[in-house]
Order: sequence, then C-alpha cells, then structure tokens
Amino acid sequence: MTTTRTTDRPVRVVGLVALLAGILMIGAGAATWATVSSQLAAQDITVSEDASFLAGDTVDGPFSAYAQAQVIDRHALEATGGQTYAQLEQDDPLRDVAMNASFLRASLFTSVVAYGVSALVMGLGAVVGLVGWSLRRLAAPAAPARTVDATTARGELTTAA
Repeated sequence: MTTTRTTDRPVRVVGLVALLAGILMIGAGAATWATVSSQLAAQDITVSEDASFLAGDTVDGPFSAYAQAQVIDRHALEATGGQTYAQLEQDDPLRDVAMNASFLRASLFTSVVAYGVSALVMGLGAVVGLVGWSLRRLAAPAAPARTVDATTARGELTTAA
C-alpha cells in the first residue's frame, strides 16, 4: 500500500494549472504571430530596394517590417529636407508627406511590437509549462517499495552464478 502526503495534491494541482497555462500561452503567442504575419503579407508590401537590409523581401515578419519602416523614415526626411512633421510649418504642403510617413511607420512598428509580445508570451509559456511539469514530477507519489524475500534472493543469486 502506498501513502501520499496530503500536501502533495495541492502541489500537483498547481503544477497542472501551470502546465495548462503554459500550453495556452504558447498557443496564444503562436496564433498572434501567425495573425500578424498573415495580415502583413496580405498588404503585399515589399521592402524598398534601397533598404539597408532585406531589400526586395516581402514584409511579413518583424525584421522586414522594421526594415521598411526605416526606409519610409529616410524617404520622408529626404522629401521634407530633413524636417519632421512637428518641425514643418502648418501650411507647408510637405506636412502631409511627413504625416503619412509617420502613420505608416507607426503601423509597421506596431506589428514589430506585436511580434515581440507574441515571442515573449511563447517564451514565458514554455517557462511556466516547465515549472508546472516540474512541480507535478516533484509531487508525484513515490513508487511503492518492493520487498524481496531473502531466501528467494539468495536462491536466484546461486542459480544465476
């Protein structure tokens, strides 16, 4: 007969909850990553050829979104003579160029942040899941001790020799 300490059950329950939460977090992070990727890809944006990296790549991930946002900033500053939206006079027609560039960059940076958050959630989900699994293993009932009859054990040893 095996006996379990009454303190093991709550630890196993907490371990199970953590394990399930970790799995849910990994799933939610992966779903977010996939959604952002598909939404970016649906826009059919290509990183500009004069980008410092990933030129010609489809914008469908965090690095390509960042690369395109950098190019948009550079092009807008070239068009406005190096001035930002706030630095241009209110009646300056280039203010619309700066404003549109700012909106586009903000959208692309929002996707970069979404990728970062989803990666963080997946990573934390893995950690939480491992903690849950560890708690369940540590609180698992011990295997029942086997009792061996001394005469049988001696007989098996002599037969095996």
